[in-house]
Amino acid sequence: MSRLATFGLQHVLTMYGGLIAVPLIIGGAAGLSPERSALLVTASLFVGGLATLLQSIGVPFLGSRLPLVQGVSFAAVSTMLAILAGPGNDLTTVFGSIIAASAIGFVVAPFFARIIRFFPPVVTGVVITSIGLTLVPVAADWAMGGDAEAGDYGSPANIALAFGTLAIILLFSKVGSATLSRLSILLGLIGGTAVAAALGMADFGDIGSGAPVAVPEVLAFGMPTFDVASIISMTIVILVIKTETAADIIAVGEIIGTPVDRRRIADGLRADMLSSAAAPLFGSFTQSAFAQNVGLVALTGVKSRFVVAGSGAIMVSLGLMPILGQVISAIPMPVLGGAGVVLFGTVTGSGIRNLRSVSYEGNMNLIIVSVSLAFAMIPVVKEDFYDAFPAWFQTIFHSGISSAAIMAVLLNLLFNELSAGNSRDPSVFAAKPVRVLSPTDLRDLREGDVFLDGRFVDCDGEEIPLIPDDKLDEVREKIECGEITDTSQIPLVLADGEQPQQDQEAPASPQRPGSPGTVAAPEGGNVAGLRRRR
Repeated sequence: MSRLATFGLQHVLTMYGGLIAVPLIIGGAAGLSPERSALLVTASLFVGGLATLLQSIGVPFLGSRLPLVQGVSFAAVSTMLAILAGPGNDLTTVFGSIIAASAIGFVVAPFFARIIRFFPPVVTGVVITSIGLTLVPVAADWAMGGDAEAGDYGSPANIALAFGTLAIILLFSKVGSATLSRLSILLGLIGGTAVAAALGMADFGDIGSGAPVAVPEVLAFGMPTFDVASIISMTIVILVIKTETAADIIAVGEIIGTPVDRRRIADGLRADMLSSAAAPLFGSFTQSAFAQNVGLVALTGVKSRFVVAGSGAIMVSLGLMPILGQVISAIPMPVLGGAGVVLFGTVTGSGIRNLRSVSYEGNMNLIIVSVSLAFAMIPVVKEDFYDAFPAWFQTIFHSGISSAAIMAVLLNLLFNELSAGNSRDPSVFAAKPVRVLSPTDLRDLREGDVFLDGRFVDCDGEEIPLIPDDKLDEVREKIECGEITDTSQIPLVLADGEQPQQDQEAPASPQRPGSPGTVAAPEGGNVAGLRRRR
């Protein structure tokens, strides 16, 4: 039991920073007091623990029975912020959209394996990257103080505290201890808060109020309200979350050596969606598998799903302690801003890593990525871009995540799925054309030879002259018989074809091809031709 508790706690600490970030973001955007935001934090811990137990232990038709840690998904943050920004919307609108969209996701779970091909890495990579990019302004707002009406908003002291927290996180990430590196976010929050307390920038007066143990109240924020545009926008996010969870199920199955079939994926997705649908009743948000914990399984080699179930039990226990939520809500916003830079930047980096696996040669994937990411950034850099559109349209496209997902899916369908009409030669938007080299092109090249600024240079920095086709055989013959012993003699041969006057003391032994005394030119090539093929 002690080992199970230790390994389970390690999983909780690995995902803790990401888990508490979402309720803090949404609580701040909804204008909640620190006390009310604390309820969101404890509810997210409580629901995440229950979702982890369901996913890892499982019941018939629910749960993949794999070591997957569940928690609040970052993928929905931008969409939830867009819903909150809509006219007449509040937190109940967010909860209603999650419940309805998750119910739709639950119904389509068995059929999702058939449509998952419409979410290849070029789509999911774009979406994950846009999640991180669209959350950067949130981290910046936190670093400035989180309250634009406050007198110290954007003060050097706030921003310095944020940068100090970031420095602490980077320092712990740098140290040789793997344990400290994995806990760098949590340690950074603790260190930053300690500095803030010493400078009088933190207030812990409300900590300890209320009952020491309490079950999260059902419907504490009111009855959910259902808005069609918000539901549509959230459904798009739900499909993205299902794609991420399916990928995590497959990945962890490969890590632990357990076969993953369509039924196991469907069971895991149903558990994911049921947890997401129930989460708003307690004051939490969409649930998904945490990829960093999949990496922890691979790193530690601890493959037991009961260890992960133990981490779920720990999360439930933490969610029953209101004081924990109060402590987290008391963390100064600039401290959270410093941590947010790392958290949201890591999400962006994960998306870029996914995009590295995408092929960009001979196709239109580059334009899919470029246009989709541009659409993701439009509402971020120009918030009033869609103000003249209907309210339902604003709700959907004011989220950079929804905009990027819609464009990526549509463009992937247009260019990759509907191949009719595609040109054999990709347009100028393609990354680059397919190129090949023949053995003849490479015959005379040696290790260390490079093509630099329009000329060939060998490993010693000496230029390798390029010979026209009609002079190539003649020059090679003179090199082989020792009549040309230095590259400076070659221009004379090219100019008039006369045998150059030789230095009697110069060595006459043949040199290796590719040395300073060697002409290395592909057969049939000339200067212009070689430059075109570089």
